[in-house]
Amino acid sequence: MAIHPTSLIDSKAEIDSSVEIGSFCVIGPDVKIGAGTVVKSHVVINGHTTIGCNNEIYQFASVGEANQDKKYKGEPTQLIIGDGNVIRENATLHRGTIQDNSLTQIGDNNLFMASTHVGHDCIVGNNNIMANFAALAGHVHVGDNTILGGYTGVHQFCQVNSYSMCGMGSMVVKDIPCYVMVSGDPAKAHGMNFEGMRRRGVSKEVIRALKMAYKTVYLKGLTLEIALESLEQGEFSQIPEVMNFISSIRQSKRGIVR
Repeated sequence: MAIHPTSLIDSKAEIDSSVEIGSFCVIGPDVKIGAGTVVKSHVVINGHTTIGCNNEIYQFASVGEANQDKKYKGEPTQLIIGDGNVIRENATLHRGTIQDNSLTQIGDNNLFMASTHVGHDCIVGNNNIMANFAALAGHVHVGDNTILGGYTGVHQFCQVNSYSMCGMGSMVVKDIPCYVMVSGDPAKAHGMNFEGMRRRGVSKEVIRALKMAYKTVYLKGLTLEIALESLEQGEFSQIPEVMNFISSIRQSKRGIVR
């Protein structure tokens, strides 16, 4: 284990022998850090925080600190981070609250750029990108393979579903269905991320089906229920991506970005 002599590491912290910790870091007693993780300089990791393997945490990040919910009274809530994440300068990732599941959870291979914020009780999946100053309020759920442009803000309890994309400065106050691109304040839908799908090797048939699904929900002037029923009974109803799109709308509790 390579620990710079200026860092303060509590003796109760569980840190793998392969972890590297740079100068002037502070790591609390209830922290666990897995193999291959690199903690740069001036990082604070606190609370009941578990960090997986091969993560990179850059200077001045605050990981696992007490959340900013005024109801929080110091309960032993958690932050759990998976593997292969990159947490850049000044990012803040907070623990959960007992009013939810006492847990903030982050998956694998996410990129949190400088000054991003993950609020209490958020659930973030895998392979997501949060660009500079993007912020998640409490209780936000983010799927997989999403992109949140710089200065995006997501209202508490919203869902950002898989493969969706937020343009720079988006203010998200409702749920974003799978594959949909949004931008603006408040955010509005502007098609689907078809170019991103092509880059991931999504077939032309699937893209054509998703275009039809988007037009049905957003452009035909149908009520949402009638639009979804039409898709569920239509020719593309057996395509998994179309069903993912439908499901992400069906399970929405706040309503979707339109």
